[in-house]
Amino acid sequence: MKTNFPFATITLMILVVSIGLTSPVTAQDKNESSQSTDQRTDSQWIQLFNGKDMTGWKPKIRGAEFGENWKNTFRVEDGLLKVRYDQYDEFDNRFGHLFYKDNFSHYVLRLEYRFVGDQVKGGPGWARRNSGAMLHGQDPSTMTKEQKFPVSIEVQLLGGEGNEKRSTLNLCTPGTNVVMDNQLVRRHCTSSSSKTYAGDQWVTCEIEVKGSQVIRHKVDGQVVLEYQKPQLDDRDAEAKKLIKDGNLMLEGGSISLQSESHPLDFRKVELKVLDH
Repeated sequence: MKTNFPFATITLMILVVSIGLTSPVTAQDKNESSQSTDQRTDSQWIQLFNGKDMTGWKPKIRGAEFGENWKNTFRVEDGLLKVRYDQYDEFDNRFGHLFYKDNFSHYVLRLEYRFVGDQVKGGPGWARRNSGAMLHGQDPSTMTKEQKFPVSIEVQLLGGEGNEKRSTLNLCTPGTNVVMDNQLVRRHCTSSSSKTYAGDQWVTCEIEVKGSQVIRHKVDGQVVLEYQKPQLDDRDAEAKKLIKDGNLMLEGGSISLQSESHPLDFRKVELKVLDH
């Protein structure tokens, strides 16, 4: 039997069915979606320091062979990566670096660090509350036994002393140069615009590295120093050995953490790889 339904009635029936088939979006759904996004973001960070031991890291300390952790300078205690000198009689220019196993080119490196205690006897005056993260560094296996620093770009970490203004995340350039304001910069160190961080407070910093294009230093989310075209210094004896076919540009390299005579802790060392 043929039945005629008014058009408005048919439209209402379709609307009711559509509503019934559509599940409401609850607050729980929104929270789960947000958590999923956060997890994807967090998963992009590689934990270079696992909070348990020095897996993936190997030291090179002046006067010692690559891989020898002289006087237990680098150690993990209480979930912290520590630089200590309690087994030293005196520093004796034993500058050291703890190298990560992989090289990187385009990335963001995030550190949380603090200075603690007193400088070891015999440490140079300029090295009080002083350390660094070395980027675009040379292969540690190519360093000489007596070499103090790897050819690299150093992100200098400084702690405040008394009322003295002392910026952190400065730039130092062992065997390297950079470009700022379209000018080649050959001076060894350049200060950042950061505030002074005194005492044993934790400092969070990030270094954004894009090959030989640009490097940005950030403290608490603020850019405090920026430069371009990191490159080998053809006047430096160790850097000269690394120049190939006349190319000075540094596209990537090793990452290492310094021991420069003042104790410090790292509680986070993580890295996010960036697209080229």
